[in-house]
Amino acid sequence: MVAAANGEARQRAALALALALILAWGANFSVQKAVFDALTPGGFLFVRYLMMPLAAVALLWQRYRWRWPRLTRGQWWTMARLALLGHVLHVGLVTYGIHWSTAFSSSLILACGPVFTLLLLRLSGAERLTRAQIAGVAVACLGVLVFLSDKLLGAQWRAGIGDLVLLVAAALFSAYTVAAKPAFERHGGVVVVAYTTLIGAGPLVLLNAPAALTVNWSAVSPAIWAGVFYAVFVAAFGGWIVWGWVNGVRGVARTAPLMYLMPPVAGLIAWLTTGESYTATKLLGAAATLAGVALAQFAADTLAPARHRG
Repeated sequence: MVAAANGEARQRAALALALALILAWGANFSVQKAVFDALTPGGFLFVRYLMMPLAAVALLWQRYRWRWPRLTRGQWWTMARLALLGHVLHVGLVTYGIHWSTAFSSSLILACGPVFTLLLLRLSGAERLTRAQIAGVAVACLGVLVFLSDKLLGAQWRAGIGDLVLLVAAALFSAYTVAAKPAFERHGGVVVVAYTTLIGAGPLVLLNAPAALTVNWSAVSPAIWAGVFYAVFVAAFGGWIVWGWVNGVRGVARTAPLMYLMPPVAGLIAWLTTGESYTATKLLGAAATLAGVALAQFAADTLAPARHRG
C-alpha cells in the first residue's frame, strides 16, 4: 500500500514537473528573442558557451567527483563529431533561426524533429515506415508549407529564411539523436552531454568572439542577464536533466506527447508578451504540422505482418 502510494505520488510529481517544464520551454522562445535583440545571436552564443562548461564540470563532479570516465582515441573522435553536430551546427543554427523568425514559428518548426528522425532511420535501413507514418510525414510537410506560405508569398524573407534555417537545425538534431544513440548506450547521458559540451564550447567561443566584441556588455541590463541565465541554466541544461528524470518515472511513451503542447504554449506566451499575431492560414498550418508529426511518431505498426511476406 505504501509503495503504491509512493509510486502514485512520484507519477503526479513527474507530471507536474513535465507540465511546468513545457511552460518554461514555451516561454524560453520569447525570452531568447529578447536576449538576442540585446546581445546579438553571436554575443549570446559566446556567453552561453562560457557558462555551459561550468555546468558540465559541475555535473561530472557530482556524478564522478574528479575520476571522470576515460575514453579511447576513437571514442574521443566520436564525441568530437557529436559536439560538432549537436552544439556547433545545431545550437548555432537554432540561435540564428530563432532570432530571424518568431517565437511561435520557431517552436513549431523545431517540433518537426521526430519526422526527420524517422526519415533518417528509414534511409539508414534501421527502420521501415508504415503507411500511417508516411501519411503523417506527408501531412506534416504540407502543414509546414501552409504555415510558411504567408511569409513566402508576402516576401517576408528574413522570417522565411529563419524558418528554413530552423528546419535544417531540426534535421541536424535528428541526425545527432541517431548518431549519439550508441554513445548514450555505452557511456550514459551524463558523460555524452558533458563531454560534448566541453568539446563544443571552444569552437563556439572562438567563432562568436568577433560578435561578442561588438556588444556593450557594461550596458546590458539585469533583466537581460536574468534572461541569459534562464535560457542557459533553467531551460537548457537544467531542463534536460529534469526531463530525463520525468522520462525515467513516466516512461518515454507517456511523456513524449506532452512536447506537442510546447508550440501552443510558446504561441500564447508570445501573443501575451510581444503581441505576435496569427492568421487563420498560419493556425491551420500549425495544426496540420503537429497532427502530422504526432501521426508519424506514434502511428501503430500496422504493416508489421506484411513485412514477412515473400
